Amino acid sequence: MNIPLVDLKAEYETISSDINAAIQDVLKSQMFILGSKVKELEEKIAAYCNVKHGIGVSSGTDALLLALMAIDVGTGDEVITTPFTFFATAGSISRLGAKPVFVDIEIGTYNIDPERIEEKITDKTRAIMPVHLYGQCANMDPILKVAKDHGLYVIEDAAQAIGSRYKGRNAGSIGNIGCLSFFPTKNLGGYGDGGMVLTDDDALAEKIRILRVHGSKPKYYHSVIGINGRLDAIQASILLAKLKYLDKWNEARRENAKNYNTLLSGIDIAVPYVEEFNYHIYHQYVIRLQKREELRESLSKAGIGTEIYYPVPLHLQKCFEDLGYKPGDMPSAEKASHETLALPVYPELTRQQQEYIAKSIKETV
Repeated sequence: MNIPLVDLKAEYETISSDINAAIQDVLKSQMFILGSKVKELEEKIAAYCNVKHGIGVSSGTDALLLALMAIDVGTGDEVITTPFTFFATAGSISRLGAKPVFVDIEIGTYNIDPERIEEKITDKTRAIMPVHLYGQCANMDPILKVAKDHGLYVIEDAAQAIGSRYKGRNAGSIGNIGCLSFFPTKNLGGYGDGGMVLTDDDALAEKIRILRVHGSKPKYYHSVIGINGRLDAIQASILLAKLKYLDKWNEARRENAKNYNTLLSGIDIAVPYVEEFNYHIYHQYVIRLQKREELRESLSKAGIGTEIYYPVPLHLQKCFEDLGYKPGDMPSAEKASHETLALPVYPELTRQQQEYIAKSIKETV
């Protein structure tokens, strides 16, 4: 049996007529950058996430970058974030000349530990950037409190979490700014790069709209220096076609996670821990065990795709050597980097395939 980690072909087969029609609409219009399709997507995603403004941008990375630019983060500033996430989270901070300040994670959820944030705040701190990793929201209330106490912005990296909820609040709507990614493998993915910035703040929304078009308004008149961060109309049309399926797909992922939890019970691995106040949408289903490499090799031989998110925590990446971190500084993140393994969890995954995966795991662990 061959089971990939992600099967985008299976997804396309179920919605191909919708996708093909959406693309044809754009080709007929010959409007490829921003335009009505992007505006429609912005409005629908904003409504879905329960915020006033959605600003379509060129990628999830640029969503983070533009969010930081909008609050004037720059050289000498500090932004607190997690070391256990995709590189873009910290990379966007460094690109502006600011310093990422890492705070260790909760080993259960893999999200930033709110109890460790305040001790890292200095007079240079401008913002806190929690990540809703794998599709589960970080514990936001204590983060919001410490941010309010110290006059800091909160920028949610919700790249993996569209549709997830924290105490009934939508990911991306909880802090001052939320950032989404529409990378093809996301729960709501395009057919190329794309992203969106979410906010209830009218002034920040207007500033981000200007920044994404080289800082110009009106056209060719530049009040600030921005970037080329616009969303393509073809990507917007594809995402509009997919959006109506998102809740159904998220529920299928949750059902697959429930099946795994049952199938993998009684063996020496840690299945995902979910806080009772969270609605987890399982962008990834991640197990943890000490003999990860042995299991991964065995699953590969059985035709089962897996991935390690993430093998090197950010505080130990070579490009951040100048920050002065060393092994042992973030023990929970380091433990997670050595022990976590993502299994297939996409909506089209069948019960038979899950049983085969679980059987293969039990034969090794």
